[in-house]
Amino acid sequence: MSKHNVAIIDDHLLFAQSLKGLINTFSEFEVTQHALNGKIFIDNLKNESNLPEIALMDLNMPIMDGLETTKFLNENYPSIKVLALSMDDNESSILKMIKNGAKGYLLKDIHPDILKEALLALINEGYYHSKRVSDTLVHSLHPTEEPKIKLLDRELEFLKLASTEMTYKEIADVMHLSPKTIDGYREQLFKKLQVKNRIGMVVYALKNDLA
Repeated sequence: MSKHNVAIIDDHLLFAQSLKGLINTFSEFEVTQHALNGKIFIDNLKNESNLPEIALMDLNMPIMDGLETTKFLNENYPSIKVLALSMDDNESSILKMIKNGAKGYLLKDIHPDILKEALLALINEGYYHSKRVSDTLVHSLHPTEEPKIKLLDRELEFLKLASTEMTYKEIADVMHLSPKTIDGYREQLFKKLQVKNRIGMVVYALKNDLA
């Protein structure tokens, strides 16, 4: 039985070698190439007749990071399914990777069984959604024809800051407002955007290129 080809794009050599060894123990998969960053990987693809079916993509890499590489692959090599594999558990990073075309997102400290499950899901279903990346969150990133909601300048400023890793207290300091006023902006936007939490605000910001 022929094995499914997997590529690893990660600048941490020791981790990549260990990951390759693990994946090669899976009877269904074989790692056929490793690149230290997105640019090297894309350059390799130009001379590759047998494209990998899955690309395990790190986010933080020099020269060309995971976000940029994933977007390029989605536009130019759509047959390659990107599975983000990172230490970054930040909600904004997860959403941006999904928006750029990643078919799943896993943390590097997962159990090997979960990795195998994800690889099989990508082959059989085309995507893998962990609990961290729910179906609702992914589907909400798809473009819609809904009219854009008009936001005041200060609301827009708050929304952009809320799409970062900053706490509400830090946002209050940056905007030179009291925490109570920031709470008011938050509740106001929840109603305007018809969302229930901060993730909902981030999703709206990403959908409308405001983050």
